[in-house]
Amino acid sequence: MSNVILKNVRKLYDQNTVINDINLEIKDKEFIVLVGASGCGKSTILRMIAGLEDISSGEIFIDDKKVNDVPPKDRDIAFVFQSYALYPHMTVRENIAFGLKMRKVDKKIIEEKVFEAAQILDLTKYLDRKPRQLSGGQRQRVALGRAIVRNPKVFLMDEPLSNLDAKLRVQMRSEIKKLHERLQTTFIYVTHDQTEALTMGDRIVVLDKGVIQQLDTPEKIYNDPANVFVAGFIGSPQMNFIDGNELGLDENILYGIRPEKMISNGNIKKTVNIDITELLGSEKIAYFNIGNRKCSAKLPSDFYIDKNLEISLREEDLFKFDKTSGKRIY
Repeated sequence: MSNVILKNVRKLYDQNTVINDINLEIKDKEFIVLVGASGCGKSTILRMIAGLEDISSGEIFIDDKKVNDVPPKDRDIAFVFQSYALYPHMTVRENIAFGLKMRKVDKKIIEEKVFEAAQILDLTKYLDRKPRQLSGGQRQRVALGRAIVRNPKVFLMDEPLSNLDAKLRVQMRSEIKKLHERLQTTFIYVTHDQTEALTMGDRIVVLDKGVIQQLDTPEKIYNDPANVFVAGFIGSPQMNFIDGNELGLDENILYGIRPEKMISNGNIKKTVNIDITELLGSEKIAYFNIGNRKCSAKLPSDFYIDKNLEISLREEDLFKFDKTSGKRIY
């Protein structure tokens, strides 16, 4: 069992709370994604699980064993960093093997494990190259290979794709998901990119200011957000928020609606002035204001837009939020 459990975990820096009473149970073999804006505490949680950061209070369990006082090297985890952290003077083979050599693993076993990892990651023809001779995607594969050969109970990944270009990020997302399916172990993945979170995670933990805002499947997070923060953070472009009085509805409620639902032949209609449009291949985004709130509509690329646009909303597509607390009203 490679489950990870956090119980009432808090982290303070100079009396400032950065992680506030986190309770989280990550299941054996699960791929879970921690997502949130910069500074929300997601990387701090990952580093506390790894033992690279002390916790101020609470308990952390890996494989049902309390690890609060267990050194990082004895936690049976592998950490993949954003910066790859490869040794520039070593070959790919030596970089992948480094951790095993430090543990004085038999040379024959090291060779077998390195070659197996290289095969999984399509690195066999690069084993004798130095990191400077590799592309960004290949370097990230080497970092993954160094983690794989250790056969850890838990993989921890901190923004591993943020240094790659857009095309490579898409490719590597797929490769990491395939790797998880092949290795059948627990992955905990940190990102600020909500597209990565939605496409990769079995479940998503949405964080803000050190507090879990919602924990659920990608479908549930997108279709049933718990509050204004989650609704606005997950989805691209983000959900529109409109004051009730602008729609002729309850003025004490804040209404949310996805950009793709703005033209739905509904009976709630309003004409808006278009500020700008962006063509994105098969679709385009129109931007405008409703009252003092910025909004957008996602439309087919051949949808005709003049200076004005009539939006037509269906009441069943609207999300309701309490204006004071931001919580969802059901």
